[in-house]
Amino acid sequence: MSRTPNSRKEETHARILAVAARAIRERGYAGVGVADVMKEAGLTHGGFYAHFASRDALLVEALEQAGRDSFDAVVRNTERRSRNGASPFRALVETYLADGLLGSLEAGCPVAALCADMPRQEPTVRDASARRVQRLIAAVQARLPESPEVASVVAGTLVGSLQLARAIGDNPEGRAILSQARKTLVQQYDRPAAGRPNTH
Repeated sequence: MSRTPNSRKEETHARILAVAARAIRERGYAGVGVADVMKEAGLTHGGFYAHFASRDALLVEALEQAGRDSFDAVVRNTERRSRNGASPFRALVETYLADGLLGSLEAGCPVAALCADMPRQEPTVRDASARRVQRLIAAVQARLPESPEVASVVAGTLVGSLQLARAIGDNPEGRAILSQARKTLVQQYDRPAAGRPNTH
């Protein structure tokens, strides 16, 4: 019974983060207002400081949560595509640049959603953003065993292609940008082991 208050506080904290993580991808850093997040989480504005020292602290945790959510989705989709014969690299590219992300700003990688605005943030948020970019590059690098030195180039292409396609919109032109990026990246960097099916 003594754990109930802490458990309740953790559940509330997680609920706030879930709302903020969705909001930060959908509306950017500037679109994450404390009052709006608390209201959407079904809580009062006054309860915010029981969970976060500042709005920047919320942004840092929301970015981390969005990154975890995105990574979990990428892992699930990558595993599914790998079972269907795609290499880990191809599965990553196809997941990151999925057509469905054009109409779902709240989904997908937070780096693509926030990259252009990262340098304008306060130092703590900027540092957390830089770590998120480094994790994306590392995730790409792990799937490029034969060409790890180009991981940042590939990551930049993934981010930029998704941003450009979203700017065009959820339409044939936007989907064409994603399709061409997927095709180009796979043709240029996908290297399945010789003599083995591309399923590892």
